[in-house]
Amino acid sequence: MKRPYELTTIFRQPGPLHVPAMLTELHSIRQELKACSPLLDEWLLKGNTKDEAYRYEVFDSTGPTTAAIAVLTESLKTAVDPKIVSMWNGKEGPEGASLQYVGRVTPETSMISLRAKPGAFSMTAEPVLRLVLKNVNLLAPSVVTLETASYFDRKVFKDRPGVGWMLYLPQVLVAQQVPEARALLPVIGQDEKGKDMQIGTIVVSVTDEPFSDENPEHVKIANAIEIRMVDQDLLPRFTDL
Repeated sequence: MKRPYELTTIFRQPGPLHVPAMLTELHSIRQELKACSPLLDEWLLKGNTKDEAYRYEVFDSTGPTTAAIAVLTESLKTAVDPKIVSMWNGKEGPEGASLQYVGRVTPETSMISLRAKPGAFSMTAEPVLRLVLKNVNLLAPSVVTLETASYFDRKVFKDRPGVGWMLYLPQVLVAQQVPEARALLPVIGQDEKGKDMQIGTIVVSVTDEPFSDENPEHVKIANAIEIRMVDQDLLPRFTDL
């Protein structure tokens, strides 16, 4: 399977869109990215030329680099909506990956998107689940999707998020509602009194191997989950996120 995986997190940014804060949020998921693949640990700013694209490292061991902050602050100083930060892992071909933060002021939605070729991504579900969970805890998103790049053409409802390999929604789901799912993982947070409560659910379509849109059985399972959820008004439209 040569198509890249796409992990998309849609959320509302409660604070101002300052470059250091945006990069710090991306750095916060670096450990989970590395757990998915060592090729997702080092990141470079994208540039207009090949030389520029290898010039600036985005992170060091402590956080965003001074150089990356300076370059992005200068390039985005006139950008109001959206502010876009793009980086790549410095690899081409089957080990390539990119990471993009599209920041917009609330009430508009922001988005963080990871696009990684199979050679730069985990082939097991556990590290990916930890990455999804980290994004949920960090950003309180309205949805997180993980699918292959071509699954958009295979999902049932083009105006709604697809299930793909994994789908997070900030709602409680149980097996009786989505029996086609191979796993429903509760996400636990805290209420205003500090008491544990379920804040959402990660729906997993395939657990014993990586999802592939070239596998008809995988697509069939994901499509069945989508249909089941829409029948119960559990899968929101993009316009409602």
